[in-house]
Amino acid sequence: MAISRRRFIGNSAAAMVGASLMTTLGTKAFAQSQDTLRLAFAARGVRTIDPAKSIQGADEWAIIHIHDLLVELPLGHFPENISEVQPSLAESWTMSPDAKVWTFQLRKGVQFHKGYGEMTADDVKFTFDRLRDTKEISANRVLFDNIADVKTDGPYKVTFTLSQPDPLFPIGPLSHYSASVISAKAYKEKGKEAIEKDPIGTGPYQLESVESDPSQGVELKANADYFGGAPNIPNMQVMYIADTTARTLALLSGDVHMIEGVRSPGWVPSMQQRNSALLFDVASPGSFFTIQMNLQVKPFDDIRVRHAVAYLINRDEIAAAMSPVSQRTYGINPPSYLGGFTKDSIPEEVRYDYNPEKAKQLLGEAGFPNGFSFTADTSQREDYSSVMLIIQQQLRAGGIDMKLNIKDHTAFHADQGKGTNTMYQRSAAYPPVPTQAIIEQLSANAEVKSDGSGGPNFSHYGVAIPGIDDLLGKAMDEPDLGKRMKLVQEIEVKFLSDMPLLPISDNGYLVVRSPSVDLGYELKSGYAHWRLTKAKFV
Repeated sequence: MAISRRRFIGNSAAAMVGASLMTTLGTKAFAQSQDTLRLAFAARGVRTIDPAKSIQGADEWAIIHIHDLLVELPLGHFPENISEVQPSLAESWTMSPDAKVWTFQLRKGVQFHKGYGEMTADDVKFTFDRLRDTKEISANRVLFDNIADVKTDGPYKVTFTLSQPDPLFPIGPLSHYSASVISAKAYKEKGKEAIEKDPIGTGPYQLESVESDPSQGVELKANADYFGGAPNIPNMQVMYIADTTARTLALLSGDVHMIEGVRSPGWVPSMQQRNSALLFDVASPGSFFTIQMNLQVKPFDDIRVRHAVAYLINRDEIAAAMSPVSQRTYGINPPSYLGGFTKDSIPEEVRYDYNPEKAKQLLGEAGFPNGFSFTADTSQREDYSSVMLIIQQQLRAGGIDMKLNIKDHTAFHADQGKGTNTMYQRSAAYPPVPTQAIIEQLSANAEVKSDGSGGPNFSHYGVAIPGIDDLLGKAMDEPDLGKRMKLVQEIEVKFLSDMPLLPISDNGYLVVRSPSVDLGYELKSGYAHWRLTKAKFV
């Protein structure tokens, strides 16, 4: 669904702020500053801008501008095939016939920020060795488990040997922000704690400061010597304004140029009348919104209860409520991705169309004819809380009372990462690599740990009960993409039958932009962040 750069004029009277405020502020001029691009996101402050450790989406906007990857995806969209992947720190690369050995020739002369010297193969090796270090990295480590070894051959050549073939290696792990190359010298000099707020990269912007006021966020300055050409706008400020009203008013008053939009019912139509000049950029499919049931907590250890929950959740209703940024999903991969199930291709036995009578029957068989109650945490951020409030209401049709504990978004992530929840939500963007979401959310290696050292397999699937790991191993061993996709669909059917995780919808990541800012390209798809090096004031 491409709705980027379109204007929405709605008829809804629903608004996050009073009509009088909309009337007063909607007519104000947008920010006129020509030297600083200001962005505001829905979080209370910086968590970490260490790319290997970050799990808060707002932080990623600073990370992707401070750092570079070995390769880049095209500006504005995910690649349709491997040939669309573009050079970055690597100028060229080759793949062995078995797709298990990838060799990258590095760009010469690339300089780290603040005098930390030339980026070399040693920095790349250090970066990826660290990403695979089980003692240091947790949430994002599973993405790099397939890397068996990283070797250097002189200062400008790096070879990755994979345990299993991966013909989409550059689109998958290497395109993730956590694969940003860092300075080995800076890391060793500063230490792992200091680097979280003072990272050294090679990117188009360098860090100026992390403000003491959490809302003021991170200040960046253009890298005039950037190998890809200096950004058009000299400075960037990544701000953190968790409150929706305050964030919206900051845009309307001209204090900021771009804000994270609200993915909740009625929000887009509410930006109307005096705001008709606003531009709405949507990266679709955006975030995969899933819920996971903790298999170690009763009654979710009973498959009949999990199936009942699936039949009670009306995903068509949720997608309609979240319009225009949402679409229903049938498997963990969206219909637009290779191997993704569609309405017509999903096997009937794992469709789980809304059926409260079937749910009540299953609950009765499980010993809960009158339902049951449980408590679950959610985030105050609207795309989390809105969906969970709808699910809360839908579950009541089966007598299930889900009591929601709504937390600050940053605190929610911290607690969720330690396995403290019962019904987990995950909202994460993935490239068009069908195995990646499966690895991160369903493999035993990604099981959440109480000390925070695990990954986002919050259900304990593959540990509490047998999972999809054997099938995943076969899929990862298969170099032929067609055969691999058939195995991926077997995995989808397997986990949907076991129901540790229910895919809900894909929610396009939404940014609302002042008409004074031109991105320099059209946004269609991609991660929940995009580079602004081509942006300019108009």
